[in-house]
Amino acid sequence: MGEPASINPQIVEVLYCEALVLADEIRAAFSLSRKTETADDDEDLIRIALSCEGLRTTTRIMHALAWLLNQRSYFMGELTDYQLRRHGKLARNLKEPDQDNLALLPPETRELVAETQRFYRRLTRLDAEWRQSPPHPPSALEALRWRIQRQA
Repeated sequence: MGEPASINPQIVEVLYCEALVLADEIRAAFSLSRKTETADDDEDLIRIALSCEGLRTTTRIMHALAWLLNQRSYFMGELTDYQLRRHGKLARNLKEPDQDNLALLPPETRELVAETQRFYRRLTRLDAEWRQSPPHPPSALEALRWRIQRQA
C-alpha cells in the first residue's frame, strides 16, 4: 500500500468549489417546480422519484460539504487534529440510489446522481487514507492558543 493521502488546503479548496457547483446543479435538477413531459399517471411517480433521489443526492453532497468545511476549519487553525479526527468523519452508510427511481429520471439527472456518488467516494477514500496516518501532537503554539481561548 502506498503513502497515506496528503490533504492540504489547496486540495480542500478545489474539492470545496467542486462540491458547491454540484450542490447548485442538484438544486436545479431536482426542483419540483419544473414540469414533466409525461402523461398524468406517470407524473406522480416521477415527482416521487425526484423527491426521493433528490433527498438522497442532497444529503450526500451536504455530508461532503460538512466534511470539507471541517477540513477548512482545521487548516485555518479553528480545529485541532484531535477535534478533526473525532468530529470530522464522513458518513459511511448513506443510502445508494434506488434503481427504479433512477429509471424514471432524465439521463442528465441520472448522470448528476452518479457524479455525486463518484465525488463522495473520492472524499471517503481521502478520509480513510488520511485517518491511517498517525495523529500529530499539537505544536506548542497551537496548545498555547487553545489554552488562551479556553480562559477567555
